[in-house]
Amino acid sequence: MGKKEALLYIDSKAELITEVSDKIWGYAELSLMEHQSSELYVKILGEEGFSVETHVCGIDTAFIATYGSGKPVIGILAEYDALSGLSQEAGAVERKERIPGGCGHGCGHNMLGAGAMAAALAVKHYLEEKGEGSGTVKFYGCPGEEGAASKAFMAKAGRFNELDAALTWHPGTENEVTSGTCNSCIQTEYKFTGLASHAAGAPELGRSALDAVELMNIGVQFLREHMGSECRIHYSITDAGGQSPNVVQPKAQVLYMVRAKLMKEAMELQARVDKIAEAAAMMTETTVKKKFIDGCSNTVTNRPLEKLFYKNFEEIGVPSYTEEEVAFAEKLNASCELGKTALPGSFTDESFELQEFVDKASNHGTKAMNDFLIPYFYSEKMKAGSTDVGDVSWNTPTAQIRVACFPSAAPGHSWQNVSCGATSIGHKGTLTAGKVIAGTAIDLFENQEILAAAKEEFEKKTKGGYYCPIPDGAKPVLAGEQM
Repeated sequence: MGKKEALLYIDSKAELITEVSDKIWGYAELSLMEHQSSELYVKILGEEGFSVETHVCGIDTAFIATYGSGKPVIGILAEYDALSGLSQEAGAVERKERIPGGCGHGCGHNMLGAGAMAAALAVKHYLEEKGEGSGTVKFYGCPGEEGAASKAFMAKAGRFNELDAALTWHPGTENEVTSGTCNSCIQTEYKFTGLASHAAGAPELGRSALDAVELMNIGVQFLREHMGSECRIHYSITDAGGQSPNVVQPKAQVLYMVRAKLMKEAMELQARVDKIAEAAAMMTETTVKKKFIDGCSNTVTNRPLEKLFYKNFEEIGVPSYTEEEVAFAEKLNASCELGKTALPGSFTDESFELQEFVDKASNHGTKAMNDFLIPYFYSEKMKAGSTDVGDVSWNTPTAQIRVACFPSAAPGHSWQNVSCGATSIGHKGTLTAGKVIAGTAIDLFENQEILAAAKEEFEKKTKGGYYCPIPDGAKPVLAGEQM
């Protein structure tokens, strides 16, 4: 069997794949709570002939499904967590909650997981025909990307070390191969405990935890002048101690996010923030406990894999849309209050030639759906966000693509994305992603030279070693859970 037949297998499974995407869209489960979503994948993959390991790394909703034997071993990464406050009716062009106050797939992880499953099914079909010992495919069910960084926990446990390469994708507003890097990130929660007292009658008997939080915040503000220019620190007071100003607040809590390009730098900056928290507790005669929430490393680019992804994306092509789908996308774009001010593409501003191409292909950025493939552009540019795919990329050669599943002006984590995520537009993007990933994986099974080149570049770029953000003994948690 060749690649063409394997990709046609995705078409034969299209109904199952889109049904899974839509079911998970409806479940809309938050990080580490994706019980129905993970159970659905485990059930279907088991029925399709994969051996499935559940509760990976002690995470209830994490699993790894495996098919085949021998080398190479190719991993395909899936996510399936939703976001709070984004419940939305599918196919609606105005804000209309499906469940009041409910959750929604504003990042498109329902499609991400289903598209990854499509690829895994096609590769399994290919390996089945090739016979025993021709290679192995592993489908990684990775929960909690939005707030628990399960891939980093898997990386700490060495669960990606057996891979020869890892492939994944993400729904977006354009079609492109992802390059460049991103921020490393560490989230830590600080809980201060003091003594309550009457703020007027006996203020000398009180020890304010809220004062400690405020002093910590002031200390961090002064730290900003003395950290690297690419570093970032964000915070949120998650518990201000109560509603009564005439009570000295005996408890208060603040959540901090420390970012830097490299995890080593983020760890160094995190240690300085820890010292400020301890100092704030000393100044106020309170106590402080810290809790690690999550952390993820920057992504490591891999040109051989990125070029192979682009070759397959060119061969397979991008989704095309009906007049009705374009009209729907135009209405969703019109509902975006700010709209997009820049041309599509992650790296369009880095190349004049790329800018010219994208400007023409997108009709000066006015197309409702970006129905073209952006030319491959290798970059070392650092994007502002963070992803736990980075921890995979420090342990095995890794590459990603983005496939248009949302209207061109839709912002990330928006109700417009949720509305589009269970429509024919989302389905087309999901199936396209599955085919591009499957085609790329099959090329890696058949061309050991590309895999060798990917490994060579990986080894050069990671020779400084992997700095895992997960402390010993840490378990995946969500911010705000009891210490």
